[in-house]
Amino acid sequence: MLNLQDSLLIIIDIQDKLVSAANNGAICADNASKLVKSAQILNIPTIITEQYPKGLGHTVSDIDKSSTKIIEKTYFSAFLEEDFREKILSANKKQIIICGIETHICVLQTAAHLQEQGYEVYVVNDASSSRNEANHITGLDLLRQYNVKITSTEIVLFQWLKTSKNPCFKEIQALIK
Repeated sequence: MLNLQDSLLIIIDIQDKLVSAANNGAICADNASKLVKSAQILNIPTIITEQYPKGLGHTVSDIDKSSTKIIEKTYFSAFLEEDFREKILSANKKQIIICGIETHICVLQTAAHLQEQGYEVYVVNDASSSRNEANHITGLDLLRQYNVKITSTEIVLFQWLKTSKNPCFKEIQALIK
């Protein structure tokens, strides 16, 4: 079960050109935005990556980037980037929640590397996407084989909140209505 104290959110490559090419890219970006806003409200650290932004554009404007440094990457697995590894280690969190584009490439490889390093990894299926649905599903199936937990935006948010008595409940609930 997710908890606030141990959580770190990672947004992988939800960039202009990738969102427009992805199956359900707009839904993916919208759900990622809800996760980022909720993480800000609950003081959960967030890392955002961009794969080759000169060619693929920057993180979509719907995602608030004000509270995090964006890490540019060329590796498909963000874990292979030194800046990313340093951020992960300095955050000192056990539970890593990941979403992004593309599920079967960058999300899969990053999640697999983090799982190998002993983190408890969750991939948010409705905030992740690929250019076609078959690759998205195949990526999720392979992640399960790597013992990565597959979850959804609302499951993450309500596990973070734990109770309707949480002082942030109404603010976060408003994001999903």
